Amino acid sequence: MATLHSLGLCDGLILGPAPDPSAAVAGLCVDSRETKPGFVFAALKGGALDGAEFAQYALRMGAVAVICSLDGALRAREDVGGFPVPFIVDADPRRRLALAAARFFGAQPGTVVAVTGTAGKTSAASFTRQLWAAMGLRAANLGTIGVEGAVTAALAATTPEPISLHRALAAMAAEGVTHCAMEASSHGLAQRRLDGVRLAAGAFLNLGRDHLDYHPDMADYASAKLRLFAEVLPAGAAAVINADSPLAPVAAQIAAARGLRAIRVGTAEGAELRLLDASFHAEGQTARFSWEGREHSVELPLIGGFQGANALAAAALAIGAGSEAGAVFAALPRLVGVRGRMEHVATRANGARIYVDYAHKPDALAAALDALRLHTPGRLIVAFGAGGDRDAGKRPLMGAAAAARADVVIVTDDNPRSEDPAAIRAAVLAGCGGDGRAEEVGDRAEAILRGVDALGPRDRLLIAGKGHETGQIVGREVTPFDDAEAARAAVAALDGLDADIESDLDGEDAP
Repeated sequence: MATLHSLGLCDGLILGPAPDPSAAVAGLCVDSRETKPGFVFAALKGGALDGAEFAQYALRMGAVAVICSLDGALRAREDVGGFPVPFIVDADPRRRLALAAARFFGAQPGTVVAVTGTAGKTSAASFTRQLWAAMGLRAANLGTIGVEGAVTAALAATTPEPISLHRALAAMAAEGVTHCAMEASSHGLAQRRLDGVRLAAGAFLNLGRDHLDYHPDMADYASAKLRLFAEVLPAGAAAVINADSPLAPVAAQIAAARGLRAIRVGTAEGAELRLLDASFHAEGQTARFSWEGREHSVELPLIGGFQGANALAAAALAIGAGSEAGAVFAALPRLVGVRGRMEHVATRANGARIYVDYAHKPDALAAALDALRLHTPGRLIVAFGAGGDRDAGKRPLMGAAAAARADVVIVTDDNPRSEDPAAIRAAVLAGCGGDGRAEEVGDRAEAILRGVDALGPRDRLLIAGKGHETGQIVGREVTPFDDAEAARAAVAALDGLDADIESDLDGEDAP
């Protein structure tokens, strides 16, 4: 039975009655509407609302204690006329909640690793899980597309808030999962969601422009990512670092100061796991790399050089978490891509291939196009858009990235949300330049159809932005829409129902 004492909620500054250490705690919540008798309510300050405003409702529902900041406690006191239950005041209430959630749910898989980066998190986490599974371990990965592997479950966020996260980890452990690879978003790191997870290793993949609607600037965004090394990983854990990232020296310095075991991965000289070269073909790539003075060569059934980089990062995570290097490398050829991450979704009757990728940021779109170019003997066509109610500054950058790399550019809608879709498209088109290669087609299904129709025998089409998503968000409405299904429907319409339409998983997301 959980108690205030067992959850670590009896120390520090407490306003109101002294907590009874033996008082039973029935649960934790951050939404006052979910409060039940015996629950502890965490009154957290968000972007628009302060949870302290809702403490009065949690108390009416039977909360036995409240976790909050000092400002939050003083605000709540005005609403309830005092402190009828212990108000556990903490300068960092989000971290206090994360640690309490870890104690409340208790069990976690014995080996957990986390991976952060602007892009590639889903790939690296999935690849790590696949490597473990190939070695006979009961493994799962957790992130953008939910929980996959030995157990499956839906998740509301890439890195769930601590209560949901630890509920999921405990459920995995109860199902016999011993190894888990999880994605660590900048939001999750900044909001202390991982602080109660017992990590054996962590990886930093890259940093590109994203989430500037949340982070005030790139420095804050980078700091959130690097918090994985600076504060979350315990001393002695492995820190996997993309040696080719401009932030690699900073990440290595932080790791050294924290007593972490650095494993640098990439083409840079001195990297512990060094990619020596890679050759590309229609079905994948051959990667040659070195580890501890010995060269290895593996065939990876993955499209794009960034896929190879993500695969090697996954290998380093598995090794850093305790797996034997030889067994890890032997498992690499068995990797398969993740849905919506450089996924080969269809082939036209003339042999042209169509891919879907989640790239929705300038760097990710550039990396996806650069990668697919190596597998494209003819023209490279791209259809993409930019989301509404998100960082508007990246829109022309995405247009510029596409125009610089693709032979044909089709700008369409991608979750415009509450914004004017035409205005979003105009911002993207502004970055494409005026050479006439960019075409505007607002309807996404029509844009995909036009892209498919334009394919010659040696051409490739990349449909970017939505990846695994199955809905288009316009205003507050979500209309069913799947890029892969739209591509297959276009091929069927143009080539006939007997066309060779493939949907094998060829790949992954861009770093």
